[in-house]
Amino acid sequence: MMHELGKIHEAVAYIRSLYTGKIDAAVILGSGLGSFSEEIVVELSIPYSDIPHFPVSTVEGHGGHLLIGKLSDKAVLVMSGRFHFYEGYGPTEVVFPIRVLHLLGIQHLFVSNAAGGVNPDFKVGDLMVIKDHISLSIVNPLLGKNLDELGPRFPDMSEPYFKPFIQQAFAIAEKEGYAIKQGVYFGVTGPTFETRAEYKMIHILGADAVGMSTVQEVIAAVHCGMKVFAMSVITDLGIREEENIITHQEVLDAANAAAPKLSAIFKQLILAT
Repeated sequence: MMHELGKIHEAVAYIRSLYTGKIDAAVILGSGLGSFSEEIVVELSIPYSDIPHFPVSTVEGHGGHLLIGKLSDKAVLVMSGRFHFYEGYGPTEVVFPIRVLHLLGIQHLFVSNAAGGVNPDFKVGDLMVIKDHISLSIVNPLLGKNLDELGPRFPDMSEPYFKPFIQQAFAIAEKEGYAIKQGVYFGVTGPTFETRAEYKMIHILGADAVGMSTVQEVIAAVHCGMKVFAMSVITDLGIREEENIITHQEVLDAANAAAPKLSAIFKQLILAT
């Protein structure tokens, strides 16, 4: 049975057989946020199923291609579709692509997601820059033997989201006339949306939004030494008094509506790196 590091190197070698240039940044697109891929001039589209050992996305609203192309003068890799623990993948599989990105030489990672609003001041369609996260409800992807080639046994997580990117994002938003929020993202496994009591607990613990992705990816990226920026589209509200029924379609609709603003912020951040 092939060692995990061997699998990562095989995937990297396959991608490098198709694209040999330097890649300046990587972007992971969340539910309904695929419009960013229209910003880049795509030079190469690789189905996940073609990449050795790569998982395949099974969720509606998620693509299944690794795109490489140009954003002005920057070479950008876009993951159109991501992998979730709730799909039945183990934590190591969820973060497999992050480690591939790292060994491709990518140092800047931009992550988007659809999230439920927990902060009572949030409304559907808001954009929230993630300044920190709470990971106690997910399985840490670094459990098990440490892969020393990727990073240290005990990585520091005191600043998982790169502060200069956060400051730049607010400057961009102000220039564009976008009102954006910032807050703490609470990671859960899903696939159920939260109960009222769970939303209340998450709020009490200090989170502003909750979602089923991102945290495992960011832990793996920080372990590898990548600089990370992440942003949530608030697609539903957990703290509300009326009927609290959320559908995946509602999430996709809200994400689609907010996607152009998120794309504009990501685009300008990447061009400034």
